[in-house]
Amino acid sequence: MLSAVVRHSARSVRLCSSYVKQARFLFELKENDETCRQALRSGSFYLFHNFSPLVRKSGSSFYAPAVTGPGSFEKSALEEEFSGKFTDLRKAFVQINGEDGCLLSKAQSLLRWHDCHQYCSKSGKPTWKNVSGSKRVCQSNGIIYYPQTSPVVITLVSSGNRCLLAHQESFPAGMYTALAGFCEIGEKLEEAIRREVAEEVGLVVDTISYSGSQHWPFPTSSLMLACQATVKDDRLEINRSEIEDARWFTLEEVIEALQVKILPPKLPDGTFPVWVPPKIAIAHQLIQEWVQEQKALHGS
Repeated sequence: MLSAVVRHSARSVRLCSSYVKQARFLFELKENDETCRQALRSGSFYLFHNFSPLVRKSGSSFYAPAVTGPGSFEKSALEEEFSGKFTDLRKAFVQINGEDGCLLSKAQSLLRWHDCHQYCSKSGKPTWKNVSGSKRVCQSNGIIYYPQTSPVVITLVSSGNRCLLAHQESFPAGMYTALAGFCEIGEKLEEAIRREVAEEVGLVVDTISYSGSQHWPFPTSSLMLACQATVKDDRLEINRSEIEDARWFTLEEVIEALQVKILPPKLPDGTFPVWVPPKIAIAHQLIQEWVQEQKALHGS
C-alpha cells in the first residue's frame, strides 16, 4: 500500500505569517475540501509504503525527503527515483532528525487510523474520508469519526542520586528506559503513574512533577505524558509479566549509557552495553533532564 502525506504548500507558507493565521489556515485545510485540493496542487509529500516512510541518506545523516509529483507508484521505482528506501518507522527514528520524526509520527498514525476505521462501528457500513483525511463519515447514519490518540504515562522514577530504568523483552538488547503504561478510563495522570509504578516494580510514589508531552505513533497513536517521580523506599519487586528487568542507575552510569551508540554491538563477554532511547523519544529527554538536575545539585 503506497500512501502520500502532504507536508506543506507554497500557498500555506504565504498565508501563515503568524501562529494564529497558521492555526486557522490549517483548520480550513481540514474542514474545507476545496481549500485542501488547492493546497495539494502545490504541496510536497512524504511517501509511505505499508506505513514505512521513504528515507534518504545525505552524508552521514538521514532525512525523509518531501517530494513533488512522483512519476511512478511502484515501490522499487520510487526508491530508485528518489535515491531512498522505505524504512520501518522505528528504525527511521534512530536515523532522522526531530522535525522529520514529528511529522512522520503524525502521518503514520493518521494512515493507520484510516486503515482501521473504514467501517462504522454502529452500522457496519463503509465510512467516507474527507480530502484532508481529518475525519471519516458513515454514509448511512452521518456519524462523524475523528482520529483518536491514547494517553500514556511515562515516568522516570528516582531515589536520592539514583534513577530507575527498565528493560522489556520486546526491546532491543541492552536498551533501558523509563517506566510507561496506558492510562485507564477514569484515571487522572497522577493515579495512572502511581498505579503503573506499583504494578511494574512494586514501589510507592512519593512526589510527581510534570515534565512534558510527545505524540508517539506506537503501538497506534499515543500521547506520551512525561513526568519525574520520587520514591522513599527503593526495594524493587519486579513484575516479570510486565517487564524483564529494572535496575537503579547512578548518575555516572546514566551518563555512560547516554554516550553509548544506538543499537551497539556485543561486548567481548557476549553481553550488550546499557543504552537509552534516541533523542527523538521523550524518554531520552526525561533522562537528560534528570542528569542535568543531578549535576546542578552536586555542582558537577
